[in-house]
This record gives sequence, structure tokens and C-alpha cells, in this order.
Amino acid sequence: MTATVVACPRRGAALPAAAVPALRAATAVLADPGLEAGAAAGAQDWDGTDPASLPDGTVLLVPAGHPAARPDRPYGTVAPPTGHAVLDAIAVMDRLRSPGGCPWDAEQTHVSLLRYLVEECYELYQAIEDGDRTELREELGDVLLQVLFHARVAAEHPDDPFGIDPVATGLVDKLVGRHPHVFGTGERVATAQDQDRRWDELKRAEKQRESSVDGVATAQPAVALAAKLASRTARAGLPADLLPGGDGPGEQLFRLAATTQLGGGDPEDALRGVARAFDARVRAAEKAAAADGRDPHALTADEWRRYWQTP
Repeated sequence: MTATVVACPRRGAALPAAAVPALRAATAVLADPGLEAGAAAGAQDWDGTDPASLPDGTVLLVPAGHPAARPDRPYGTVAPPTGHAVLDAIAVMDRLRSPGGCPWDAEQTHVSLLRYLVEECYELYQAIEDGDRTELREELGDVLLQVLFHARVAAEHPDDPFGIDPVATGLVDKLVGRHPHVFGTGERVATAQDQDRRWDELKRAEKQRESSVDGVATAQPAVALAAKLASRTARAGLPADLLPGGDGPGEQLFRLAATTQLGGGDPEDALRGVARAFDARVRAAEKAAAADGRDPHALTADEWRRYWQTP
């Protein structure tokens, strides 16, 4: 038996389940000073001695990412479980929101946070569009922050409190319940399209919805809203001739979004693509004009045409 190094979440008292056998058999338990998991395990403070020279049977607890927990070291290591960093994020959010934390964080409400929720979702959307993996990782973190923040605010409600655990439990129950072909027995789903239809069936039964458009978020962008309404009603058998008529811009935009969606396209994505390409051409024309010594904020119509880059 040799010494074993266990990587724990950096904050909080959680211990990896895989470390339990080693802890039970340990002759001594040491921990990086200040590590909450160490206090929970009744460990003594580690003085920094090289783990390779610790006596056999010693278990050393260190925070995830610590050099002592590298898998290439000449002793046994137990890696933290996947998701351990989420526990760290929850602990940080709790500290920020608690007395003695950050005054700004403490003042926020579900309503005051709405603008950040929308902004972060769009920034994540753009990172995915741009194929920027560095931004993708950061923006996923920012969206996760919104979930943790709202769950922490919800835990303080005087009449109906709930925190991140009920949120996650509800998600697990939903995913398991809507995938009986994966987590149950006797049901098969052959294709993604079959699963899409089955998901809607299970969702309607679960939510006991009275209308085919129940649950459609009307606060979403108008093009996406029109597409979603068209998709839902088409599944319910609504004929296309009952889509909004008239020659007004609203009716025409709705019909175009609906027909694009029903034809297998994504009108929101299509419009965003055109808008972003237009944005790029505007910037390119202004940059070219500035390179010629012209003020890009005072271009004439002819100058715009001169510097415009056609697709």
C-alpha cells in the first residue's frame, strides 16, 4: 500500500466517493490547510512534504488542480468527480450572496437579473455562430452563473424557497421521464424525428396542456416566436391557409417566418446571418473609407457605394 492523493472540490466539504475505500483504510489523513473537505474528514494539516515520501497508508487531500494531484506522479491519485467545479461555483455564489459578501450581488432579484440572462444567452449564441471555442467556454460559464444566481435568490423566498438541488432534481426527473426508451424498458425510438414527436407527446401529457400553443414563450424574438407558433400549430393540423393574412409588414413577416420554418429552415438563424453579414460589410466600408482619410461617420451616398463590398 502506498500514499494516496485525493483531489477534492476547492470549496465546500465534498469528498469524491471513489476516495471512501482509501479513507477507510488510511493510517493517517492529511489535508492542504484551509481545505474544507479536510476538516470534514478530520484531517491534520499537511506541511508540504512531498507526497511520494509520505508513509504507506497516508491519504492526502488537496484541492482540484493542485500539482500534487497530477496523474503522472509516482503514487496513487483519486481524481475529483466530473462536475466537482460546479460545487465550487455554487459555494462562491453562496458566499457572494450571504451577509458579508458582495453588496451588489445581495441586492439583485429575479427581475433585476433578467437583462443579464438575455444578454448572456445571446453572447453564447454568437460564440457558437462564430465557432470561437474560447468564447464558447466563457459564455457557457456566464449562462451557468445565471442559473446559479437565480437558484440562490429563489432559496431566499419567504414562502416558497427552493435552491439549486430541487432545480437539478427536477431536470433529472424530466430528462429521465421523457426518455423512456433510454431509462425504461419496452419502448423503442428509432430516429431523432421519432424522439421529437415522442417528446411532445410526453410533454403534453405531463403539462396537461389545453392548447397546442401552451408553453410557447411569447417574450422571445418575434421571428422565432412566429416560427414556433407555426411549428406547434402545424403539428396540431392547422392548415397553412389559416396563417395570418393581409399585406401589412407584420402579416408578411409572420408568413415568411412560418413558411421558412415549415419548410425545414430556421428563419431566426437565416435573418441573423443576413444581419451579421450586413454588419460586416458596413464595418469594412467604414474601415476602407478611413484608410483613404475620409470620416466614416460623414460619408455621402456615393462614397458609401464606392467602398461597399458586394457579396
